[in-house]
Amino acid sequence: MRRALGTLVHRGWSALRAAGAVTPASPGGYRFRRLGEGACLAFPVGAVFGEQWIEIGEHTLVGERVSISAGMGPGVDLGPDSVVRIGGHCSIGRGGHIVGHQSIDIGDHVFTGPYVYITDQNHVYDDPETPIGRQWPRNNPVAIGSGSWLGTGAIILPGTRIGRQCVVAAGAVVRGEFPDHSVIAGVPARVVRHHVPGHGWLPPHLAAGVADRAGSADAGDGTGPGGIGPHGIGSHGIGSNGAGTPPEPAEPVGTG
Repeated sequence: MRRALGTLVHRGWSALRAAGAVTPASPGGYRFRRLGEGACLAFPVGAVFGEQWIEIGEHTLVGERVSISAGMGPGVDLGPDSVVRIGGHCSIGRGGHIVGHQSIDIGDHVFTGPYVYITDQNHVYDDPETPIGRQWPRNNPVAIGSGSWLGTGAIILPGTRIGRQCVVAAGAVVRGEFPDHSVIAGVPARVVRHHVPGHGWLPPHLAAGVADRAGSADAGDGTGPGGIGPHGIGSHGIGSNGAGTPPEPAEPVGTG
């Protein structure tokens, strides 16, 4: 009797999950600006609103209880352009939050662990006499490059630009610009490894040393730096602090 009841419950739950998932063919799928072929928001679905400003690419899986929002709340007109764009073949881990107000652009083949928080808006505290929650928040676009992996509980703050094929460690609090092929970790986050062709994954000071030698060799034979300058590798470089850009003062985390 107990086994039969358990089987019935599991079958019922499986049927409920299948019926409750949001796909391009389901009624909920039509509300999105774009929901690509094979994409799915798993049941139970988190808080989702502003769908007409949200794009999700082909064969992307959004896990259970993931919240995705565009704007402050339902009914707000955000203009003609998409606010949240998630590429194709991505996997967004359960319990995550993607909170967009201006622009969040996630590339293709991006995987996130559970409970990752991504936002392009932050509270400000310019006026020390006005409650922080009543001061108008500030927006700054976010971009996450294709092929990247964000570990469990990572927080991506406004203005962050992460390059292609990057790893963000679990629990990292990320703000700033980071070049392709970086491992990013810590609070505040910084580059702790960078991939150098022919040398593999190296700590920033070793990667910078390789770049310096390569730059000197290129300068000596008249070929120029070839994209590797004295400050490191990639379009943003890697300085002595290991980050793509100089560190800035910390800010409160997101608007929630």
